[in-house]
This record gives sequence, structure tokens and C-alpha cells, in this order.
Amino acid sequence: MPPTSPLPASSRPASPRPADPLLSLRGVSKSFGAVAALTGVDLDVAAGEVVALVGDNGAGKSTLVKVLSGVHPPDAGTIAFGPREVRIPSPAAAQQLGIATVFQDLALCENLNVIQNLFLGRELRALRLDDVAMEVRARALLAQLSARIPAVDVPVAALSGGQRQTVAIARSLLGDPKVIILDEPTAALGVAQTAEVLNLIERLRERGLGVIMISHNMADVQAVADTVAVLRLGRNNGVFDAATASAEELVAAITGADDNVVSRRAGRGAAADDGRRAAPAGTRERADHE
Repeated sequence: MPPTSPLPASSRPASPRPADPLLSLRGVSKSFGAVAALTGVDLDVAAGEVVALVGDNGAGKSTLVKVLSGVHPPDAGTIAFGPREVRIPSPAAAQQLGIATVFQDLALCENLNVIQNLFLGRELRALRLDDVAMEVRARALLAQLSARIPAVDVPVAALSGGQRQTVAIARSLLGDPKVIILDEPTAALGVAQTAEVLNLIERLRERGLGVIMISHNMADVQAVADTVAVLRLGRNNGVFDAATASAEELVAAITGADDNVVSRRAGRGAAADDGRRAAPAGTRERADHE
């Protein structure tokens, strides 16, 4: 059965902005020498919310992800996880806190099968490896995600791009995280594979996880995100409700310019609609027949 497409943003019920976010950043800054990668960045993520983090190349998205995943400590600002302020000095600390990150390269071993990739570095063992327990848990986890994996004993090299993304996300869930960060999860995927990954993100929301999705694809963002946070030149440049924000508004916030191809195309479409409504009925009928 072909993968079903997620509901468009306009068809999903709007999610109210949470009063108590699960993850909250305030005034986070990070510099590398004379280069200010992040300056005073704020971000809120609630349980059961998908926040899309968008911006042009060099906007600071990757740096912010690395701050949250414990790769780079922030130079200034605070990070709160639940009711308390926290420090994230290392990737291990991020995982213990409940923040899991799936980077764009996925970090999978193509010569190993699905089970081996899921439990790599966290194998279940008593006196020796418990292959049966790992297989049972792997099948149960993939079933919870409604993953379309042909078999758990096939090498990852035999899987499609969307299936590999599913394996990487499933591996991150083994640590029972509360927030999961997805770095360009649909990059270089075909239409069917993209729909499969977007459906998976919907299921992560249904499980009550806070999801941060970094993406350049506005269609994917508006398909699954509840909130869109825009970064520009390392600073916040707007927070939008994905259900009501238009593509031209998002592009304008990302580029810092209202005059762009998307806004001009939208303007031409609106002008054409206005012209049709203003034309006399007879003229419209002749135009329709022509």
C-alpha cells in the first residue's frame, strides 16, 4: 500500500501555543572567534508539538542544533528543560536529559542489519548478546512507528532513503527521549519516501514528543509543523503559526526581503483573481468558453 500523505496544515486543528514549554531557550548566543553564529536566540518546544526551524544557509540552524545536542556549549543565555535550568556539556548529557538528535548523515552502518544498527553501542546482554530480546524489541518499536521496513535482518544498505531515516529515528527512541531533533529529515528523498518520513513525524507528535525539525522545504514544513521559527543571520526573525502562515511570509522572513519570486508570484495570482471578480459576467463567460 502506498504511503499516505500527512494532512495539510489547513486541515489540521490549530495547536494553541503552550504555556509551559518542555524545552525553552532564552538569549542563547554562540561565537566562533569573530564570527557570531547565534545572537540572543529564543526557542520554545512543547510536548506533542512539531517546531520547524528554518533559515537560509548560515542562519545558525546547525549551530543551534549542536548547542542542544551538547556538541557546543553556549557562550551566553539559558536552557530550561521542564521546570529547571540545565547545562548540556556533552552529547551524553543531552541524551541523559532526554534530547535525541538525528543528524542529516544518519550515522548508520550500511553493512549491519536493522537490529544491529538500532542497538549499536547499547546492546542487550547478560553473559552474552541477547539477540532474541533485541529482535523482539526492534520489531515492537518499528511496529509502534508503523514503519515500512521489509525485514529487520536485512543490511541497511538494502533500504531506501526513507527507510534508513526511519531506522535512525527509531534508534534515537531507544533512549526514551522527550525531545527529538531532526536535521533535514527529507533531504534528497523522493515523493513517496518524503511522505513516509512526514507520517513518521506525525506519529512522534502523537507519542507526545517535542519535535524540532530543521528543513529548507516549505511544503514539508507546512505539512507537519505546528510552529515555524525563523532564524536569519544567527538571530530570531519571527515565529509563525504553520496553519495560517503563507509561503511568501516565511520566505520573506528567511531572506529578509518582501520582494522575492514567491511573493511576486502570489501577487500576480491575487491580481488575476481580482481582475476576474471585477470583470462583467458576460466577459467572464466568454473568457471561460475561450
